[in-house]
Amino acid sequence: MAQEQNKQPLGEHLVALRKILLRSAAAIGIAFLVVFYVAIDALMGFITGPIVERGITVIYTEMSAALMTKLKVAFIAGVVIASPYVFWQIWSFVKPALYEHEKKAFRLTFAATVVLFLLGVMFCYAAVYFLAVDFFLVAGEELATPMLAIDKYVSFLFGFVLPFGLAFELPVALYITTKMGLTNYEMLAGKRKFVILAVVVIAAFLTPPDVVSQIMLSIPILILFEISLLICKVVKAKEKENAE
Repeated sequence: MAQEQNKQPLGEHLVALRKILLRSAAAIGIAFLVVFYVAIDALMGFITGPIVERGITVIYTEMSAALMTKLKVAFIAGVVIASPYVFWQIWSFVKPALYEHEKKAFRLTFAATVVLFLLGVMFCYAAVYFLAVDFFLVAGEELATPMLAIDKYVSFLFGFVLPFGLAFELPVALYITTKMGLTNYEMLAGKRKFVILAVVVIAAFLTPPDVVSQIMLSIPILILFEISLLICKVVKAKEKENAE
């Protein structure tokens, strides 16, 4: 089947790709409109709820700020809602060009990527994000009354949680680099102490300057690194077995 797909003219591939892009864009557009006209107020209430519960007034300082923020949140929510359909479209495009073992590897890698990203985002929001919020509020409580602009607050929220989602992709990244021959178990294990130092330093930059939040970020990343080492070891052993 893979060979049949590879023999297809380039023009047919481009036409198929164009259809996928148009369908994906349409799905995202429909999801965006549904969210914006049906659920945006509830969604904004969920986003600002924890701040309002802390007695903080949420404001906007520009005429278009509130509307643009709603559009931004609705678009992101639309992408998330439409993502299963978009992923299915992408899979339908690449599937015929893959052999059976490649299909299995692709499915597992893709599923791990999605799950780890969501785990990173949820972990940050549930365990780390509001520690940072409370720290900044306590740090400025004697200086001024907190009144947060909605656009800057939403940007701060997304800018804080998304890096956690990306950081949780470490096992997938090391799996891919190991398959490509760029990394291996011995190389990574030999540099463990440097990795630990780097994780601690990065955690210090990403979290408030208190030990608790730094540890809450460092520990899961280090656990993921150790899991990545095991994955690299298994990958190398399997490749050696196949070679023999």
